[in-house]
Amino acid sequence: MNVRPLHDRVLVKRVEEKETVKGGIIIPDTAKEKPMEGEVIAVGSGKVMDDGKRAAMDVKTGDRILFGKYSGTEIKIDDQDYLIMREDEILAVLG
Repeated sequence: MNVRPLHDRVLVKRVEEKETVKGGIIIPDTAKEKPMEGEVIAVGSGKVMDDGKRAAMDVKTGDRILFGKYSGTEIKIDDQDYLIMREDEILAVLG
């Protein structure tokens, strides 16, 4: 399925964290928090400003980003979990 976010929205796939920590303890899925890091899968065309022009998006497809714990709306496409969020909910782009 092909999904194209509208306006200033971004489609994000969460990046899964490793299951073990430094001490070698395995954390079960039920005890893990959802990661706040993801990869941008698709980007909208940008927000329409008051003067009718579009503001360019700061993120692009393939960027790794950080976002807030409760940001975005969870959706499921082809048995994959994704988030759709506004660009202003993104906290940082990881280099």
